[in-house]
Amino acid sequence: MEEILKQIPLDFLQKHQILPLGMEDKLRVGIKNHRDIEFVEDLRLLLQCDIEPVIMPVEEIENGIRSLMGERLDRNQEEDDSLVLSEEDTQDLLSVSRDAPIVSLVSSVFLKAASNRASDIHLEPFENEAVVRMRVDGVLHEILTISKNKYSSVNARIKVMSKLNLAESRLPQDGRIRLKAGEKLIDVRVSTVPTLFGERIVMRLLDMTNKLLTLDEIGLLKEDYDKVSDLISKPYGLLLSTGPTGSGKSTTLYAILQKVVSPKRNVITVEDPVEYQMNGIGQIQVNPKIGLTFASGLRSILRQDPDVVMVGEIRDNETAEIAIHASLTGHLVLSTLHTNDAPTAVSRLMDMGVEGYLVSSSLLGVMAQRLIRKLCKECKEEYKPEDSEFVKLGLDPEQHRGLKLYNAVGCPKCLGTGYYGRNGVYEVMTVDEDLRSLITRSGEMVAIRKLARSKGMKTLLEDGVEKVKRGETSAEEILRATSL
Repeated sequence: MEEILKQIPLDFLQKHQILPLGMEDKLRVGIKNHRDIEFVEDLRLLLQCDIEPVIMPVEEIENGIRSLMGERLDRNQEEDDSLVLSEEDTQDLLSVSRDAPIVSLVSSVFLKAASNRASDIHLEPFENEAVVRMRVDGVLHEILTISKNKYSSVNARIKVMSKLNLAESRLPQDGRIRLKAGEKLIDVRVSTVPTLFGERIVMRLLDMTNKLLTLDEIGLLKEDYDKVSDLISKPYGLLLSTGPTGSGKSTTLYAILQKVVSPKRNVITVEDPVEYQMNGIGQIQVNPKIGLTFASGLRSILRQDPDVVMVGEIRDNETAEIAIHASLTGHLVLSTLHTNDAPTAVSRLMDMGVEGYLVSSSLLGVMAQRLIRKLCKECKEEYKPEDSEFVKLGLDPEQHRGLKLYNAVGCPKCLGTGYYGRNGVYEVMTVDEDLRSLITRSGEMVAIRKLARSKGMKTLLEDGVEKVKRGETSAEEILRATSL
């Protein structure tokens, strides 16, 4: 099969949307529709072998072509017939021509990351070589090493693409690249920092063509879904999503926005950056260089007659104060905080200088969350857990004696990890009159947690255990993600 692939120009496959599938008696190829038979005939003449066409969805064909192009990186990092990025604002990864090996190498790295659903690419220079890693489902995987002398050229190529200052290597820089790979449009945020052995580059990849998750799809159990739906139906108040960096807080807020957006409501956001463009709402991008901060943006939003306001993050006292007052004056305010669990959000706001009575009056609820990896459906394996494992999960071994759990195994589809895709686990705390009274009196986190638990709040671990019981993830993954 590899020998045959070498004979096919990749630009021919991309131009005519043809995907080689495998070789038995005939070469099987995927095509979009029956009108593409003439291109299959061209391929038969080129390869001098029989060909069997198979109708496939366009998306599957493009994913396959991206994978083929990415494999060029593994076979020969400096092969001439590979990929090139154009110098336009949106740079096409699937424009194939003969060009410099460094251009091809960088393009191949992007394609490999896009094919494997990577969220980040890390380029890390060390004393003798540089390592390239990609983050898939929250875990980093090493994909190749680059020689020290070649890394400076790779670094320069990425800085040119992201319009950074090539002459400056002593200060951190931030830039942006827009890439196109078939129907995929990828927004790349680039960050460079100087290290002992050169500039370290981290790139955050955001697939703009991905469908936004709805509130039904983010992993809320029915009880918590009903709680959140009730909270966002309120005409005013503050709803917070909390968790560490990379725990999916922004995805949750976008899911809520889709639920509340309506022609009868004026919805405005202030974000850093605007990750997804949504119809029906006004989105403001923070720009500190010109004085447009969360606080100043929020203050301006309130003069725009909003019904619902989303603030990307509450970082300081000024933003917290404005958000609180906005929620008390007839606006539904959505925002995020960096706290480990839901009750801690109260003490975090008080640490920022917000009075307890203001927090208790404005706060509708808090959603703490983590992202967990879902077991790969192709290779997950059923097993009977030991009693000690039930105890770690907070379950009574006697009551759950017949429960079967699943292990992560690993296969090519999941890169050998045993996991494919991610989902959320949640801790939803609704603020009722008893909690308001307690917050006004003390705001002590332990007391708030105890009272919230007595009123039915599930912890992150308990929510995760429900997903373990359903076979969605493993006990090991839940314990890793929810250990504070």
